[in-house]
Amino acid sequence: MGVGKTTVSQHLKKQLPDCVFLDGDWCWDADPFQVNEETKAMVIRNIRFMLNEFLLCSAYQNVVFCWVMHEQSIIDAILGGLDTDDCRVISISLTVDAENLRKRLTDDVARGIRAADIVERSVARIAHYQSLDTVKINTTNRSVCEIVDEIMNL
Repeated sequence: MGVGKTTVSQHLKKQLPDCVFLDGDWCWDADPFQVNEETKAMVIRNIRFMLNEFLLCSAYQNVVFCWVMHEQSIIDAILGGLDTDDCRVISISLTVDAENLRKRLTDDVARGIRAADIVERSVARIAHYQSLDTVKINTTNRSVCEIVDEIMNL
């Protein structure tokens, strides 16, 4: 949360040919937001369904997906349910240092876009990303264009 996933993904969608974008948050937008084993399993099914439909659609050459995936088991659960035989899959973790993350999220809280509890929860997860089997891209003090260019060159 707060590293630039959605912004980078939206820009990446415009750079890649025949591209479709899915934000995992769209598959679990509820009020009240409830986190339990049933809802976690449901959102994984929702994400896999949507991604598989995009992968099977001949109109798209590229699928961009973003979501907070701070545990390898989340990535594995999603990828394990996808038909990727004819695909190149690149798993990327966007990272940021704690100081910049705090600033970004605090600014979002001040604008009313996020709840105040998000700051410490997000900062606490920073260390989790280093152990993931993903390409790490640090977004600290970098423009969206620089980040997108790096991804395009993978």
